[in-house]
Amino acid sequence: MTTAFLTHSDCLAHDVPRDHPERPGRLRAVLRALEDRDLLREDAPLATDADLLRVHPEAYLNALAGAAPREGFTAIDGDTWLSPGTLAAARRGVGGAIRAVDMVMAGTARSAFVATRPPGHHAERTTPMGFCYFGTVAAAAFHALDHHGLARVVIVDFDVHHGNGTQDLVQADPRIGFFSTHQMPLFPGTGSASDRGASGQVLNVPLRAGDGSAAFRAAMERQILPALDGFAPELILISAGFDAHRDDPLANLELEEADFAWVTEKLCDAAGIHASGRIVSCLEGGYSLRALANSVAAHVDVLIARAG
Repeated sequence: MTTAFLTHSDCLAHDVPRDHPERPGRLRAVLRALEDRDLLREDAPLATDADLLRVHPEAYLNALAGAAPREGFTAIDGDTWLSPGTLAAARRGVGGAIRAVDMVMAGTARSAFVATRPPGHHAERTTPMGFCYFGTVAAAAFHALDHHGLARVVIVDFDVHHGNGTQDLVQADPRIGFFSTHQMPLFPGTGSASDRGASGQVLNVPLRAGDGSAAFRAAMERQILPALDGFAPELILISAGFDAHRDDPLANLELEEADFAWVTEKLCDAAGIHASGRIVSCLEGGYSLRALANSVAAHVDVLIARAG
């Protein structure tokens, strides 16, 4: 068995204004970090409208398409911009995540890492925000349930920002567990521990600025991992944000590369028990290029080692 790696050059064509943190250099740094790894490499396909309609209404897709500029930028909000290449890039993210699910379900790969941009976990059903346009991981979860006939899927989100969009998209469906660690208070201001979803399948574990490795690992060991075991998912999806790193400019959770390797090992353990080892990880945040590259390498190295 091996680990699949899905990406696409279209994801470099999502342009943003100068000095925007979610810049094409993020993906270039990831690609350089993984260029010598033994991975099953495949281009991320474009998501179809049917893929996107699992999580967004048609009017939303039409509104985004209508707002996309032929040149330059269109501001959706102070953080989120459309350029001529944005929507194709975002569709590659969803398509890559769905293709990765198909690969691990078919046994073509044991695990997969989807390196695309823009990220997706802040996109709500009818609202793009926080650099995000489509609910990438949520769309992959619904595809796994609807196309592969799974009964239970878990999304673990360790991005430093709460995945409000993912929670918005999945919290009414008892088949999907959404388990998140994140810094609070911090954008987008959601992710209270009291948010539990329609069937109690949402678990938010807010952490404070400066909490660091010990608090993060305790949150995982005492809350997230036991909840995951109780849910017994047949597939684990990861919203893999690396902006909790101590060098990231947008947050202050103070994690290091070793923490991302550790949590990946723990999630691989859980996947081995419940999901025949099946894990699909999708890139979310991470805005220090050096820290992002090193953290992704640490994460993917564990996936490769555990897939063998």
